[in-house]
Amino acid sequence: MILAIRRYTNATFSGWANHLRPLLGRIGNDRRGVSSIEFAIMLPLMLTLYLGSVEVSTGISTDRKVTLTSYALADLASQYTDITNADMTNILSATAAIMAPYSSAGLQAVISELSVNAQGQASVVWSDTLNGTALTVGQQVNIPSALAVPNTYLIVAQVQYNYNPAFGYVITGPLTLTDQSIVHPRQSNSVARTAS
Repeated sequence: MILAIRRYTNATFSGWANHLRPLLGRIGNDRRGVSSIEFAIMLPLMLTLYLGSVEVSTGISTDRKVTLTSYALADLASQYTDITNADMTNILSATAAIMAPYSSAGLQAVISELSVNAQGQASVVWSDTLNGTALTVGQQVNIPSALAVPNTYLIVAQVQYNYNPAFGYVITGPLTLTDQSIVHPRQSNSVARTAS
């Protein structure tokens, strides 16, 4: 009886094996789902590359806006001979228009006039700010040696912007973008700052 059961089991297993071989062969040769599997494997990488390129291009564009803002602030201030409080408010308010379409909420701007003495050392004459900290009057400031012309004045605009990436997993954490522009006064030797 045991011998009969073994023969029946072997015969049954052989029968199943004979039926499974062609089925497994067909599954092994079937290529219809390969592209779906490849797409599923590549999708996370493709999305990361796409979102990363969008984030990098937005960051570069924002950095360019920061540079334009610093130059525009210095250029606007350099065209005055006398800047009043109302004038300074208008100059600093221009930052929102320059930074558009990006929010100006994370923007800090400082405009200062520097006096370069006979030894080529620069110190602050006046300083105003938007959302930042103005420089202290009389404070010594390092400037490039090419601009340290004795007995001259310089207008300096410093801009800082806190850039928060939209997709934090592509670029981690906020980035601080900064720029500084230095120009000579255009209409006179120096630009006076009055409180009226």
